[in-house]
Amino acid sequence: MERVFLLTVEHLQLSLMGVLIALLVAIPLGIFIYRYKGFAGVVLSLTDVIQTIPSLAMLALLMLVFGLGNTTVIAALVLYSLLPIVRNTYTGLNNVSPSLIEAGRGMGMTRFQRLRYVELPLALPVIMAGIRVATVTAIGIATIGVLIGGGGLGVLIWRGIQNTDTQMILMGSIPAALLAILADFLLGKIEKRLIPKGMN
Repeated sequence: MERVFLLTVEHLQLSLMGVLIALLVAIPLGIFIYRYKGFAGVVLSLTDVIQTIPSLAMLALLMLVFGLGNTTVIAALVLYSLLPIVRNTYTGLNNVSPSLIEAGRGMGMTRFQRLRYVELPLALPVIMAGIRVATVTAIGIATIGVLIGGGGLGVLIWRGIQNTDTQMILMGSIPAALLAILADFLLGKIEKRLIPKGMN
């Protein structure tokens, strides 16, 4: 059981690392294409293309750059997390009522202040939905990282498959499923705390 716990922690670390790095790229990118809509089609199309690449093929391609191990797994998770976060950031900001933005402008807010105090808070529910999708997806994809030398719960699943050991497969797959459910639940709680009052 100790090994299952350690692999579960490693799996969670890999998944969260991938999503957190993606956040640092995707949210600014979503804001950028919201401000400069001429780039939106290109950026969204590129992230769409990335999403369509089979995960095993993606890992194989990234392995050529990063080699075997967890770095390649994290890089793949970052790429797969971009689409839901970029798209939802862009969509959420676009859905903010122009009258509220105009009200902020009338109050003398700068462009940055309107973004920080008006647009982002109002877009937060949609952005958080994208983050939840990215996190749950990352937890699932991380299980196949074992095929290129990654760690996490995929180790148990793969060994179970090799040994035709159903119990070992379940020891890897059940914690992975529970992690995804727990992550979605906790992010939902965080979302409720962050959303401005009156929008819940």
